[in-house]
Amino acid sequence: MRILAVVVVIVAIVGAAWYFVVGDWYESTDDAYVDGNVVQITPQIPGTVISIGADDNDFVRAGEPLVKLDPSNADVALAQAEAALAQTVRRVRGLYSSVRNAQADAAVREAALRQAQADYRRRLGLAASGAISAEDLAHARDALTGARSALAAAQAQLATKGAMVEDTRVASHPDVMAAAENVRAAWLNEQRTTLVAPVSGYVAKRTVQVGQRVQPGTPLMAVVPLRHVWVDANFKETQLGRMRIGQPVTLTSDLYGESVTYHGRIAGLGIGTGSAFSLLPAQNASGNWIKIVQRLPVRIALDPRELGRHPLRIGLSMGVRADLHDESGPTLASRPPPRPAFSTDVYARDQAKIDAIIAQIIHDNGGSAAAADRALAHSARVADRRPAG
Repeated sequence: MRILAVVVVIVAIVGAAWYFVVGDWYESTDDAYVDGNVVQITPQIPGTVISIGADDNDFVRAGEPLVKLDPSNADVALAQAEAALAQTVRRVRGLYSSVRNAQADAAVREAALRQAQADYRRRLGLAASGAISAEDLAHARDALTGARSALAAAQAQLATKGAMVEDTRVASHPDVMAAAENVRAAWLNEQRTTLVAPVSGYVAKRTVQVGQRVQPGTPLMAVVPLRHVWVDANFKETQLGRMRIGQPVTLTSDLYGESVTYHGRIAGLGIGTGSAFSLLPAQNASGNWIKIVQRLPVRIALDPRELGRHPLRIGLSMGVRADLHDESGPTLASRPPPRPAFSTDVYARDQAKIDAIIAQIIHDNGGSAAAADRALAHSARVADRRPAG
């Protein structure tokens, strides 16, 4: 019995020493799972699927085509937009021509006014000597008034037509710019008939089939970048007192066993329990209530080099052991992230091609821009004139 008592005391001392030296500074859980970005592939335009470039579990690189839609409707819409742009350019050229016509009409009215003024002055002198009747003088006065009114109307018409084109060239006219943007939108829709991989990764959840009619936003498949996964470990609320962002973590996976160890760091502590964000949150205001220890998700960032050597899959179980020695980090993030958490540039279209197409259409249908500019400048000068006398 004395030997047993000594053994119990030694075990208690060793256990206490282990707890204060090691056990009290680590928290572990096996309620942890691999998570990651699941990038959905969805169309931006309606169409019929004519080709599928990858199947489940295939590896694809960013920018590679995954699904192709029938481009017939998009091609027709692009051709119609290009024709509408050409027609708009010619119509705007007609606006400049109407300005020149209004200039000529104003010049004719101005000459008619000068003639009416001369006739009236001549008849006014003859009426004083009695050579013509008062009725002839009244007719000359009425003709002068009509000439003035006609010139004012012609100048107002010239100002109205000039306002449609002043301070613009054919290419910068609002109607032409709107038609050009319609061409650009049609070109974008034609480009969107090919759905490409936003990121490099593995294809999963393919549901699309050849011949299927799809609508914008319909999930067709997903791309999972396995080199950008993390672990969500669900610790008990009693384990979080000394847990901080940046603390080191060691992890093991049931896939590889204890022979493979992952190293990571705590990237963030959840801002709410799973039950708080569930579809039907718990209502504890009733009379019958039992306290249940809640769990809080803790996100752990993994080493990309270790993931490259031993890749993980979404949803795998993990064993997590957090080292709590360093408590200098924050419990919650205090500043926004310096860069996007995840992004892609495969949708940044090269606009040079469509810009060249639009410029060529305007050039082919725009006529002489210099002549239009001269007509516009002359219309501004004529519109400022006032009838003399």
